[in-house]
Amino acid sequence: MANITIAPTKSNLLMVKEQLSVAESGYELLEQKREILVMELMKLVEDVKLLEREIDKTLQEAYPAVKRMLMIVGADRVERVAHCTKYNFTITEKPVKIAGSDFVTVDVVLPSQQLNHSFLGSYADVDKVTVEFLALLKLLTRLASVRAMVWKLATEVRKTQRRVNALSKQVIPRTRETKVYIQSVLEERERENTFVLKSLKARQEK
Repeated sequence: MANITIAPTKSNLLMVKEQLSVAESGYELLEQKREILVMELMKLVEDVKLLEREIDKTLQEAYPAVKRMLMIVGADRVERVAHCTKYNFTITEKPVKIAGSDFVTVDVVLPSQQLNHSFLGSYADVDKVTVEFLALLKLLTRLASVRAMVWKLATEVRKTQRRVNALSKQVIPRTRETKVYIQSVLEERERENTFVLKSLKARQEK
């Protein structure tokens, strides 16, 4: 429904037209942003699926390697090797800009592999497990980062969609109705003024 409380003047008509132009431009920009965000979200969802398949494949190789290691090397020797091995991880935040919105991803730098195989002990199986689980850890950290981005993008998509809906279903229709209301009142006044002028002119001629 039109905002009939606004004074139907030419200045207000210009103001309402400007508001309508800004709202329509904002709607187009937000719609473009929403489409870009949705496309990026779909790409990341596909990345998640690929990573999950890679993780499943790596798990199928990693856990049998653990069983083999325990059977060949022995639990006691494995425990001694584990106590002598230490890994440090570097976790950093990486800023990312998508469709004008700022996001943050997590980047994990894995340590170099420490291989303990020697001719004095059968540690090759221990090294194989180390390789398998570092590869698994790399995939898991990547998956965690991508899933975090998926969540943030989905939240941004919902927020953008709400703004698009507000403009298309409330702001723009209401502003258009207000513009039509003011125009109709001004046109009616113009017709009345024209009629009055014609009447005065006719009287003067008589």
